Amino acid sequence: MKKATSGFASASAPCGKKDGAVRCAVYACAFVTMLSLLFMLAYILAKGVPHIGPSLFRLRYTSENCSVIPALVNTVVMTGMALLISCPLGIGSAIYLVEYAKKENRFVKIVRMTTETLTGIPSIVYGLFGMLLFVGFLRWGYSLAAGAGTVSIMILPTIMRTTEESLLAVPDSYREGSFALGGGKLRTVFSVVLPGAMPGILGGIILAAGRVVGETAALIYTAGTVAQIPPNVFGSGRTLAVHLYVLSSEGLRTEQAFATAVVLLAVVIGINMAAGALAKKIGRRSGA
Repeated sequence: MKKATSGFASASAPCGKKDGAVRCAVYACAFVTMLSLLFMLAYILAKGVPHIGPSLFRLRYTSENCSVIPALVNTVVMTGMALLISCPLGIGSAIYLVEYAKKENRFVKIVRMTTETLTGIPSIVYGLFGMLLFVGFLRWGYSLAAGAGTVSIMILPTIMRTTEESLLAVPDSYREGSFALGGGKLRTVFSVVLPGAMPGILGGIILAAGRVVGETAALIYTAGTVAQIPPNVFGSGRTLAVHLYVLSSEGLRTEQAFATAVVLLAVVIGINMAAGALAKKIGRRSGA
């Protein structure tokens, strides 16, 4: 009995050392990631905050003030239009794949492979596609509508995949309980499954919105770089990321470029905080 116990202890000792090494490696990776993020934030804030002033928030852009207000308005409009197009399509497609389609359906496999392929396509390819389709073929010109159509195709796989994973994470007991109480398929999906999966769905929407806000290559080829608020969605206008790119590429407005980066960073953080608070509120309501 003693020999068996000692043998077990000797066999478990190396495992304990391995677990400790893996734990230390994970902590080190997390520390390096956090340190990199803090360094980037500190660098941007140190370079950009001193150059933020009233002239940066004028209603109209000029070569003297380099106002971010037109770009900020265009960013909000672009993000809203893209999400308005892609969210119903992505969430609806995910609901069909999880709740209605057969598990071993070949069509489902093709759709999933297609979405995974679309996720890995570079954004400049989307920009060239949008320029050929929306700007050229549909004759929308360089406009917010062409840019929104392009980025909505770009973020559609992200919304679709995150929604699908969130729906799969909802326990089957929720569905079975709803069916046992007499609920139909449609009522079960919208009253039981979707509220339970909403925090994960909102997480995917946050990722999609962040990609739209930070996109440059696809929008340069479709929305254009005009520094103004267009009269309608078929007018050209630059977003904050494109505005930052133009200022930094000119090499003459480096200070304003860093100030624009601070504004862009604040917009992204604000979107994440608002969406996170909404996800917590929905999660508490669905749990209740």
